This record gives sequence, C-alpha cells and structure tokens, in this order.
Amino acid sequence: MYLLGGYTFVLLIPPLLLALYAQQKVRSTYKHFSTKLASSRIPASQVAQRILNSSGVRDVKIEKAAGQLTDHYHPRKKILRLSQGVYGSSSLAAMGIAAHEAGHAIQHNSGYAPLHLRNAIYPVASFGSSLAFPLFFVGFIFRQGPSILMDIGILLFAGAVVFSVLTLPVEFNASRRALVQLRDGGYLKEDELSGARQVLSAAALTYVAATAMAAMQLLQLILLRGSRR
Repeated sequence: MYLLGGYTFVLLIPPLLLALYAQQKVRSTYKHFSTKLASSRIPASQVAQRILNSSGVRDVKIEKAAGQLTDHYHPRKKILRLSQGVYGSSSLAAMGIAAHEAGHAIQHNSGYAPLHLRNAIYPVASFGSSLAFPLFFVGFIFRQGPSILMDIGILLFAGAVVFSVLTLPVEFNASRRALVQLRDGGYLKEDELSGARQVLSAAALTYVAATAMAAMQLLQLILLRGSRR
C-alpha cells in the first residue's frame, strides 16, 4: 500500500498511533477496574437485566459469550452477549460494560435514530468496504486514461466512513445511558462511577481512532485519484 500510496501514507500515521494507544488504554483500564468490586456486589448480567426491565425492554435475552471483551448487543436477534469476564463479575469494569450494552438494547427499543440509521446502512457499508480498496487499486494500476473503478472504490469506502461516523453518537449515547442507570439504580456509588466511566471512555477512544483512520484512508484515496488527472 505504501508503494501505491506514496507520500499520502503519512496521513495514516497519526490515526494509527491513536489506535495503538486506544487499544493499550482499553486493556490497561479494563485490567485495573476488573479487580475493583462494586459495593453492591450484583453480577453484571443481573445489572443488565434489571436495567432492561426498568426501561421496559422485555424481549432481549442475555447470554454469556466466549472470549475477553467480546460484549455486544445483536439488534436483529435481540440478544445481549456478555463476555466470560463480565457476565458473572461485579467489578466496576463489568458493571460499566454490561450497562453500556444494555444501553444499546434500550436505544433499539426506543427507536434511537442514529442506531437505526447505522443498522440500516451496515450491509451496504460492510460489502462496500471489502470491495473498495481492490477496485480502487485495480483502477490505479491501469493508468491508461481515467478509471471508473477508482471512483466506485471511493464511493464505496465513503459509505464505510459514514457508518463509522454514525457509530460515534451511538456509542457515546449508550455510555451516557449506562452511567445514568448505574447511578440512579443504586448499582454503583458516586465514587465508584469514576471507574466505570474510565472503562467506557477508553472503549470510546477506540471508535474515535477507527473513525479517524477511516477518514484519513478516504482522503488518501481522493488524493491518489487526483494524482491521476
């Protein structure tokens, strides 16, 4: 990619460094607060269930998922999956993560617009992102006149960037909902909320880094396309 990208490769260095930092921050923050138990001692899976119940969400199933930090909410199946280290834990990290995923289920149930828009464009964005670079660089390599393949590649990747941008308000909103629920429901004391907040903030940074990387990759493609004119 460097050989094809030339000087534009430097655009990717800042978001790449941010992504590496974000990954390290998530691991270290989670490791630290996974050892700090909440005074309520309620397992994270029960916290998620109670939050859903209190929000009127009755059709979401909570399951244990294999692996570490594999927690997610599946909107089509309406399943909230918590990783092994989170499901039965009452740590500050587990509480924050479980409440965050419950926040996504509440978003889905309440018709939160950014979430539904993101879900709607996901199939197109996923398909487009897998084809964007191959199409673009095939067009880039064949230099005999303008190539529509480059333009198609840019348009497809632009869809992936839009998806990434929409992910930011969805994640930030889910974290805000989580902290409110943890506080108002009495699951965490005021001085314990800081730990959950730090875990969620570290996780949010990974989405910021991913969006920055996607945006710089799109800019790189546009600059390379311009060099062909």
